[in-house]
Amino acid sequence: MSAAQPSPRTVESRGPLTGVVTVPGDKSISHRALMLSALAVGESRVTGLLEGEDVLATAAAMRAMGATIERSADGVWTVHGVGVGGLLQPAQALDMGNSGTSTRLLMGLVASHPITATFTGDASLSRRPMARVIEPLSRMGADVTASPGGTLPLMLRGLCPAVPIEYHLPVASAQVKSAVLLAGLNAPGITRVIEPVPTRDHSERMLAGFGAALSVEETPDGRVISIAGEAELRPQDIVVPGDPSSGAFWIVAASIVPGSDLLIRNVGLNPTRTGLIAAMRLMGADIVEQDARVVGGEPVADLRVRHAPLSAIEVPPELAPSMIDEYPALFVAAAFASGKTVARGAHELRVKESDRIAAMAAALGANGVSTQEFEDGLAIQGTGGEPIPGSGHVATRLDHRIAMSMAVAGLHARRPVLLDDAGPVATSYPAFFPTLDGLLGREPQ
Repeated sequence: MSAAQPSPRTVESRGPLTGVVTVPGDKSISHRALMLSALAVGESRVTGLLEGEDVLATAAAMRAMGATIERSADGVWTVHGVGVGGLLQPAQALDMGNSGTSTRLLMGLVASHPITATFTGDASLSRRPMARVIEPLSRMGADVTASPGGTLPLMLRGLCPAVPIEYHLPVASAQVKSAVLLAGLNAPGITRVIEPVPTRDHSERMLAGFGAALSVEETPDGRVISIAGEAELRPQDIVVPGDPSSGAFWIVAASIVPGSDLLIRNVGLNPTRTGLIAAMRLMGADIVEQDARVVGGEPVADLRVRHAPLSAIEVPPELAPSMIDEYPALFVAAAFASGKTVARGAHELRVKESDRIAAMAAALGANGVSTQEFEDGLAIQGTGGEPIPGSGHVATRLDHRIAMSMAVAGLHARRPVLLDDAGPVATSYPAFFPTLDGLLGREPQ
């Protein structure tokens, strides 16, 4: 994938955000919907799919391995699957762009099929660690040749039949858990994953919905997820709820900008994903759930968020797995709270699209916010609701969440905040800036 030209953007304070916003489909669920539909025999339909670059990379990869995937004019995606065990040898390397989720989960799928796939990605993805997935998949029989440091590009030769394993997760990672479970779909016998700390459970919910024989047991050692191999998946109609990680930016923006009042529609409230909302409520945020319902097996509600004074907290570390992608947004909220917020227990932020701890410390510092960096998080001295100084240049580091988080910070700054590249936002939320312009009552730039 050729590198796109940087797209600088300036964000400045323009008053309150008001109105209604519908966030795009959940990225985690969108990936899994395409993958499992491609492994079912027959036609599945997916409504509300996130059409960002990461999910489109997953769609392209599944097409390359034999699935037929089409988008209709009304935005509904249809997938004709090849069946578990039916993936075909891709004719060329699978370009994952910036998507770590696509890469790790697809490695799991390929691991138990008799095919070989080469995975490539952009500069950011090529720095991200894949060893944590390589290790269990190798135990199942896959042969992986990776770049130095266990990174992309890498070549994975699957084994069929693969070897079912029992795997204790050394770190809390839904991606590693999901990769092993997906490999187990085409392995004879029972594959088990034991996670000492619960992580997002979209894979378990969706696998069961497609008809996989899956069980979850709570034990003293943690959650034990077992899946029976050689599964036959049934096609499904899937409605993808709104992404809480995308909703996080609007929750924080409405909370920090005086006079703001937003209704954020269709937000997924899977309990393994609501850590940001819990943390914001501890800080005093005014977040009200309306019209709670279940969509596609996932809890969903509309959220009304109004500006409220925030107070510093020590973020409970046990919230980390349920808000790992939302920490950059939380750091911005902390910059406007009264007192010093301390957020620790988030080592995983070091190995995301960027080192998000270092990136946010630098970005906030460049805009006049005092921070203290730890190996596993940040301490942030808030303004007590006053605007931050602003005027700093933000290195977004090819990271969509850094770009969007600092755009939110710029909405309550004395001077504009300058993003060196807003382009990465397209990986998860292509309409973010046009939506922002609309909520500020002005024409999109």
